[in-house]
Amino acid sequence: MSETLNEETLNLEALRKKDKRAFAQLVDQNSDHIYRLALRLTGNSQDAEDVVQETFIKAFNNVESFEGRSKVSTWLYRIATNEALMLLRRRKDGITPIDEGVETDEGEIMPIQIVDWCCLPEKEIMTEETRQVLQEAALQLSSANRAAFLLRDVEGLSTQEAAEALDISESALKVRLMRARLQLREALSDYFANRMAKEGL
Repeated sequence: MSETLNEETLNLEALRKKDKRAFAQLVDQNSDHIYRLALRLTGNSQDAEDVVQETFIKAFNNVESFEGRSKVSTWLYRIATNEALMLLRRRKDGITPIDEGVETDEGEIMPIQIVDWCCLPEKEIMTEETRQVLQEAALQLSSANRAAFLLRDVEGLSTQEAAEALDISESALKVRLMRARLQLREALSDYFANRMAKEGL
């Protein structure tokens, strides 16, 4: 879980007055988190840097609209996520969303294949190669599902905070998160199935 911005050290009144020292503190405390989120959303370091820059420019220009109903960090996550998603829509670089799955009678989306990982030692599950597979699989998620997964499971926001950052209901967040987790599990299942087959497990 990423460290979250220390809200108590921020002077919200100074921020609303566009005090440059207060904004410098805001940028210093939260830029790393925003960059990591943007990099995971876009998969490109230059795009991530652009998202960070636009996020803080928009935060500075629109700080009067921040009402304080959510954390400042959640507000920044919302701006950054919107910027990243807009960039992805403009870029249209051929990333293929994989929202498809098998729909049950209850309307739930289930993965096509689930492999039992019980036979693999724990040290084999979280290797660098496995993390790379997971990262590549995350980039194949639809942008909406990827954002839900990153905010909730990687950045460690609560369900409420992640929903606020995406400007959706908590129930909608849970649906996106469920689909993302199932699709990532399927990708890892394929990888482990091949590993187990090669090792004769």
